[in-house]
Amino acid sequence: MQLEKLCKFCDDFLKVSEFDDYCPNGLQVQGSTEVNFIVCGVTASQALIDAAIEVGADTLLVHHGYFWKGESQPITGFKGARIRKLILNNINLFAYHLPLDVHPEVGNNAQLAKIMGWNIDGSFGSVGAHDIVFHGALESEMSIDVLGESIATKLDYQPLTIAASEKPVRTLAWCTGAAQSYIEEAAARGIDAFVSGEVSENTFHFAKEAGIHYIAAGHHATERYGVQALASIIATRFGVKQQYIDIPNPV
Repeated sequence: MQLEKLCKFCDDFLKVSEFDDYCPNGLQVQGSTEVNFIVCGVTASQALIDAAIEVGADTLLVHHGYFWKGESQPITGFKGARIRKLILNNINLFAYHLPLDVHPEVGNNAQLAKIMGWNIDGSFGSVGAHDIVFHGALESEMSIDVLGESIATKLDYQPLTIAASEKPVRTLAWCTGAAQSYIEEAAARGIDAFVSGEVSENTFHFAKEAGIHYIAAGHHATERYGVQALASIIATRFGVKQQYIDIPNPV
């Protein structure tokens, strides 16, 4: 398919124009004008770029790309090395951040719920026109330890569990990645437990004092699924080849 067609489809499907994000969403580095083989992954690291080159991909689709607000602007050092590799190998780089977190079908939050079997009853945590935190009720209540074990099994990642009390979990809120600060709004809503990717030092104390359980299930581990779902839709709709390559990350 033509690169221009892929740009338009992804930008429209993810409603990119509705977001004021920390980075540009969409095509970040232009390479081949023909897209035949997409490699998707979480972060456009050197290891993922090398893996994409090895399998002969012409396009890289990620959640974490480049040009973040506040970062150094010169294309030097490790960022320069990464971009140079993409250009020399004629590889396109697409990156979608917040639009890929909150999309109701392929978003990281929606995909995490699908994998875990969680019901989505609503959302909160407004980011412009969209909410970034999903919430719902479990089919049956369970202890926070059992919930943590379920996450460990289904994500193949050992989460950090902070039990606030002996209270069982029936209501749950979640937001993938570095969204631990939303625990405060979850607690204010009377939700039993909050799940995110990362944890901060003060999260422990807040959870204990506010009486809300918290699980840090891994930034990388919780955000592996949005890019896979998006790449799968692209492959089905446009007949291009796609492959997910996981670059293990314990964070």
